[in-house]
Amino acid sequence: MNVFESIRVAWNGLVGNKLRSGLTMLGVIIGVTAVIALVSIGQGARQQVTAQIQGLGSNMIMITARGATGRLYVEDTADLLKRVPELSTAIPDVSRQYAVKWGSNNYTTTIEGTAPGYEEIRNHRVVAGRFLIQADIDQRRHVAVIGQTVYTDLFGERNPVGEQILINGSSFTVVGLLEEKGQGLGQSYDDRVIIPISTAQRLMGTNRVQMILAQTKQSGDATQAVARITAIYQKKFPTRNPGTDDAINVQSQDQLLTTVNTATQTMTLMLGGIAGVSLVVGGIGIMNIMLVSVTERTREIGIRKAIGAKRRDILTQFLVESMILSLTGGMVGVALGVGVGRLGTLAGIPSAVSMASIIVAFVFSAAVGLFFGIYPAMQAAALDPIEALRYE
Repeated sequence: MNVFESIRVAWNGLVGNKLRSGLTMLGVIIGVTAVIALVSIGQGARQQVTAQIQGLGSNMIMITARGATGRLYVEDTADLLKRVPELSTAIPDVSRQYAVKWGSNNYTTTIEGTAPGYEEIRNHRVVAGRFLIQADIDQRRHVAVIGQTVYTDLFGERNPVGEQILINGSSFTVVGLLEEKGQGLGQSYDDRVIIPISTAQRLMGTNRVQMILAQTKQSGDATQAVARITAIYQKKFPTRNPGTDDAINVQSQDQLLTTVNTATQTMTLMLGGIAGVSLVVGGIGIMNIMLVSVTERTREIGIRKAIGAKRRDILTQFLVESMILSLTGGMVGVALGVGVGRLGTLAGIPSAVSMASIIVAFVFSAAVGLFFGIYPAMQAAALDPIEALRYE
């Protein structure tokens, strides 16, 4: 019996028991669907977070204080620009939540104190008016640049430039309106009011800054710049375990991206592994049904052997039946998995169906069918024809 005849015989055998064959394939279908759907969700989450981190700015380095030991001041920005030749810009940043009022409209938002250069580092431009200038910092002017969310909630469609707003009871003049940028890493870039760092420190009653944002001249300078900045602050705030309990944390955008990508990749693999367990369970179901089939068709096997069928013919027939079950289930599962991924996207759940996940899921389902079909096929091939013919 050649392979095509084995496929025909095996197909006829499966079609003869449609309900049982369908139920047997169900485990593989669910497994393949789950693998593709969950992996696509993991990959979608990874792409979304990557886009959000890239949206933070360009060639950016974030310098933040840890606990009460580390201290950052506005003067540190000039010192870093002088001692780290890879940096092109460095600006201080401090923020806190305050109520903002215009007329009878009140809105609580993030008040962020910073300096000129923010636009370049954050890649966040104004669409009306102007951004902060150095004179605003030097003269502690009460001027503000507002985000799109604040603009909509306070002014509606009215031009906000030149209007007076109250921040924690102090009057500020709106001098600019930021472009819409959306959300990233759990925060809205549009839900904030930016004021001069000197004015913000007086408003918040502090002489420190929470963070320094720096930008390298070229994208390849980040590693060297991080090393230099880290060395500067390790010398300024010595600790017992440099590199582990540093008072100042220095992290480039690339490092943050690598860390997040590693975490999301681990999550994707974990989801794929969990879904893969259901595929194995589906394979066990195939083996169970194939063993039942061998028992039910013992006399048929005996007759085939009696008229000349060889051991490999019986082995091939049952292996082909097992493979047809798993491959058919795999194809249906692929279609459903792709469909679930697309539905997730339409429902607002980040998902990205990749060809790699489809191929891996389908090949794994074929491997499951082959692995769990071998034992029943060997049982059938090993039957003695005389004993098989006597079987009732």
